Amino acid sequence: MTLGPHWAFETGNLGRLTRRVPASQVVCAVPLFRRKPKPHGLSRNPTPPQNPRASSAARFLRFAQGWQRQLDAGEIESQAAIARRKGLTRARVCQIMSLLRLAPEIQGRILSLPKSVAQPCLSERGLRSTARIESPRKQAVALKRMVGHFAVSP
Repeated sequence: MTLGPHWAFETGNLGRLTRRVPASQVVCAVPLFRRKPKPHGLSRNPTPPQNPRASSAARFLRFAQGWQRQLDAGEIESQAAIARRKGLTRARVCQIMSLLRLAPEIQGRILSLPKSVAQPCLSERGLRSTARIESPRKQAVALKRMVGHFAVSP
């Protein structure tokens, strides 16, 4: 089998490929790869991963507080064990646990907010950046800037 005259490679003139049948008659002989769905309950993780957008920041704060109580009581040995049980990555568990670095007054305020107020104005991601601030007073200022009507007294 040849690809064309030997001079075609030197000039770059290899010709062109033309379709001899209409596009409606072209058939693909290679089937599309389709993965078989896993039967329910046979996944590696005991609980399905949670959708972070479906939960409020207060809910994540409650998770973090509950996990910390379990860690302190020795019910769970590590954050990695929490991740395995909940079907999350270890990094995600660390992100959620970082909310515990918020000042206790701020945590109390977040948990006491009505759901209708907390969901639209407080994001877990924004709270994580606020939790990285060392000073409780600066945390309150950053939180007040993030949510205009959220009055926190340090």
